[in-house]
Amino acid sequence: MRKIYDRYRSHYKDNFHLAYPVVISQLGHTLVALSDSIIIGHTGKVPLAAVSLGNSIFTIFMVTGIGMSYGLTPLIAQENGRGNRARCGHLLAHSFVINMLTGILLFGGILLVGHYLTHLGQSADVAAQAKIFLRYLAFSFIPLMLFLTFKQFAEGLGFTRQAMNISIIGNILNVLLGITLVYGLFGLPRMGVAGVGIATFTDRLLMGITMTIYVLRSPRFKAYLREFNLKAIQAATLKKIAGLGTPVALQYIFEVSAFSGAAIMVGWIGAAELAAHQIAISLAAMTYMMASGISAAAGIRSGNNFGKGNFTDLRRSAIASYHMVLVLMGGAALLFLFGNRLLPAFYINDPAVIHIASGLLLIAAFFQLFDGTQVVGLGILRGLGDVKVPTLITMLAYWGLGLPVGYLLGNRLGFGVEGIWWGLLLGLLGASILLFFRFQAITRRLEQQGEMQ
Repeated sequence: MRKIYDRYRSHYKDNFHLAYPVVISQLGHTLVALSDSIIIGHTGKVPLAAVSLGNSIFTIFMVTGIGMSYGLTPLIAQENGRGNRARCGHLLAHSFVINMLTGILLFGGILLVGHYLTHLGQSADVAAQAKIFLRYLAFSFIPLMLFLTFKQFAEGLGFTRQAMNISIIGNILNVLLGITLVYGLFGLPRMGVAGVGIATFTDRLLMGITMTIYVLRSPRFKAYLREFNLKAIQAATLKKIAGLGTPVALQYIFEVSAFSGAAIMVGWIGAAELAAHQIAISLAAMTYMMASGISAAAGIRSGNNFGKGNFTDLRRSAIASYHMVLVLMGGAALLFLFGNRLLPAFYINDPAVIHIASGLLLIAAFFQLFDGTQVVGLGILRGLGDVKVPTLITMLAYWGLGLPVGYLLGNRLGFGVEGIWWGLLLGLLGASILLFFRFQAITRRLEQQGEMQ
């Protein structure tokens, strides 16, 4: 154990300093949904189920946007590794165009899905409140894409702390404003589900504006922004960024839509089960986003080392990231095991919902390590520009294995919501193993090529 630590010690340190602000920033996306659930949960299981449904649907759109914005990050890391600073501003301008168009398109998509919620087989009272919530989330989407554009640019260059600070302040604002509007404090009317929607929109609007101003006005980015020109957009560069961003978006979609699809299947069982699913999935999503922060940092380091042609450090840094996520998710698994009854009580006072959620958290504890290693594997491969095969792997794991098995166990064989979750666990296991084999094959080949040069 000591020999392993000594071998990777410098990489642990470098990865940690790069990763922890990204972890907190990524966690901010989940904490918005988590705080919304906690705030609304004490008003009843129907509002909680409505927020669960709304967040489950919105998450598919959100991760699509995150994936599209991520097409910029490995390119920035690689160009910075080659010393091509001015090229980074050129890439940012093209990413801005792609992300704003994506934001407008997905804004319309969220409104459209919200309009047809009753066709998804959900109860009428849950669907009615979820529709209200989704409307506000739709309007928050374009500011979110603005934030992601400049966040991915800064993080690709290794500047990760400012997005973290903005996310922390934004989440505090979301909680304070959400409580005020939901419960009608300071003489305001009680707004219920609409209150958490307005709070989330306000949070994301201010975060998008602040992150944009920071990047465009900070002296540290001046050398990188010399070629930032929205009038010099080239089709070839748009295609290059979209060629990375689109498969990454699909990777996110395949995984998250599996969990969102699971929410719809759980909704067929009952409102109590759906509320319990929301509690457990919001906690699991929180640990996933923390792991995705390590994944993003691993991608930045991999891209930077790839640009430099330093393949030995690339592989060692990547393995160090695997070690870090195993420690993180191992701790999360223990938390879920020993806190499986305590944690749901923070959301709701309904004993039936707490009982169901506690069982789901035991399953979540089992899949923490698989969830962490698969997302880190994806991050490393993205840094290398390898996105097509990993996309196929995620599609097969989640849509070809996880969802069908979950449907069979939960809705056909009578295992209920827990059967659906065992199917999801199987999908995560498959993705984790296949992505690790892919990582091993590519990085060993690169390391051998480096040794022969």
